[in-house]
Amino acid sequence: MKPISLLAILEATTITGPAKNLLQFAQCARGRVDVAIAVFRREGQSNLLLETAGRLAIPVHALPEAGRFDRTVIRALRSLAGELKPDLIQSHAVKSHFLVRAAGLNRVSPWVAFHHGYTWPDLRARVYNHLDRWSLRAAQRVLTVSEPFRMELIARGVAPEHIEVVHNAINAQWGRGGQPEAATELRAKLGVAPDARVVLIVGRLSSEKDHRTLLEAMGRLQGNTPPRHLLIVGDGPERPRIERTVRELGLAGSVTLTGQVPSAEPYYGIADICVLSSLSEGSPNALLEAMAAGVPVVATAVGGVPEMVSHDESALLVQPGDCQAMTGAIAALLGDGELARRLAAKAREVVLEQHTPEARTQHLVGTYCRLVR
Repeated sequence: MKPISLLAILEATTITGPAKNLLQFAQCARGRVDVAIAVFRREGQSNLLLETAGRLAIPVHALPEAGRFDRTVIRALRSLAGELKPDLIQSHAVKSHFLVRAAGLNRVSPWVAFHHGYTWPDLRARVYNHLDRWSLRAAQRVLTVSEPFRMELIARGVAPEHIEVVHNAINAQWGRGGQPEAATELRAKLGVAPDARVVLIVGRLSSEKDHRTLLEAMGRLQGNTPPRHLLIVGDGPERPRIERTVRELGLAGSVTLTGQVPSAEPYYGIADICVLSSLSEGSPNALLEAMAAGVPVVATAVGGVPEMVSHDESALLVQPGDCQAMTGAIAALLGDGELARRLAAKAREVVLEQHTPEARTQHLVGTYCRLVR
């Protein structure tokens, strides 16, 4: 049977969660689905996604754009779709959804839109988010990552029969190959004391991740023996505010911001626990990474998180913004080795049973075959 040709439109310059999932799918589905990726590129802008896809032999088409509202990309998308003649169009996030419909690509091939939730960082992003109500109604299938997101889409006018919930996935061996020597070197490079217990948070530095509540919890845990050290991996618009909060709380010596890194995998190798302090989430890759790496988790019970882990069975769940509960959960995992090991072991079982790339790929390929037929 001839492979399905798929054109995926993605707005990313780094390996974001959606980019990571797309690259993973492109590798797993080879022979069944041939993936080509279209990204938007501004002059002088580096693009880790382009470089990574190139190493994986995944075709990538960089579409030049002068700015966020550059209308020439609509013509460029039409031209690319006419050249490639894909069996299926796929889009990720609100900008690419809007451009697919504005370019009329949904009338050329069946369109699958991946919905990863909304962020509200500035006025322009808010405009795109409101336009999504118009865009997604034209998609033949909308794939989202949690039941709360599904209900939100229905409220926005997307037909329920067009929506599927598909959780993210991760390689079961992710984070399992670290060497003790490498971990020691990384701790020294980051200035983490040899006896410090490491709390890790991985993700974009944006307001919905609520780093402030985690920082306040870490402030309450200062003075304990052994010391606690927080690693914040990632970058984003909230970085200046996070740095200011670190200074205000007197945590400068016990918090390290790494910035954007090629892979967060080495950091899980030195973490004692991982925290997701988010106010909203879909199917967070950071949670799956911790589960696969065998690192116990404290997470807020938002979005798809309670669909992936259960409180006191595979993680400790707290309510968003509850600093006292988060402080207590972090202290419990750092102080009770047996509890930490039990939760981490069960979480890894969940990954092996429910969140492998092969299972996710099989689900998506089935959906795509039905749409193409």
